[in-house]
Amino acid sequence: MFRLLADENRNHDLMRGVLRRLPSLDLARVQDVGLREVDDPGVLEWAARDGRIVLTHDVNTMPAFAYDRIRRTCQA
Repeated sequence: MFRLLADENRNHDLMRGVLRRLPSLDLARVQDVGLREVDDPGVLEWAARDGRIVLTHDVNTMPAFAYDRIRRTCQA
């Protein structure tokens, strides 16, 4: 099963509805894990350490940070 992390750009009503329909889904929200004020690289770092896939609608900044993280990981 996937482990997911929904960032602040996700629709919170939708996330609550998904959890009502699929209570066994391992879905955390940034607000619930103390990441509300954390920047995108910090959210990605936390998700990687916790083995989670980030769900976001943030197409302006998140992809660039994610690609940068992948590049740095591949160069290490």
